[in-house]
Amino acid sequence: VQLQASGGGLVQAGGSLRVSCAASGRAFSNLSLGWFRQAPGKERELLVVMDWTGGSTYHADSVKGRFTISRDNAKNTFYLQMNSLEPEDTAVYYCAADRFAWTSPPAYWGQGTLVTVSS
Repeated sequence: VQLQASGGGLVQAGGSLRVSCAASGRAFSNLSLGWFRQAPGKERELLVVMDWTGGSTYHADSVKGRFTISRDNAKNTFYLQMNSLEPEDTAVYYCAADRFAWTSPPAYWGQGTLVTVSS
C-alpha cells in the first residue's frame, strides 16, 4: 500500500482545511486509516483513527469536535476535515494505514503535507 497526502497549505486561524490521502494497491476497504501530525520540536501525535469497518475509533482530545476523518472507498481516498483551526495546529500532517486492525505504529505511511495556521 502506498499513500500520498495532499491538500496542505496556509490558512487563517478560525478557518477550515481538508487534507486528502490517496491509497494505491488493493483492498482499500480493508484498511484502517489514521492521521498523525508533527509540529516543530514536538513528538508525533496521533489525531484520529477510523477502523476498516467504517467506525471512528479514536480522536485525540486536542482535536475532538474540530477534526473529522472520512473515507471514500470508491476513490481509494480518505480525508481529514479540520475546522476551527488554531496556530497550534501548525504541523506536518501524515496519513497512515493498516490492514484490518489498527496497530501502533501502523504499517503504511504517507509522506506528509504541511499545514500552517496564521494568527
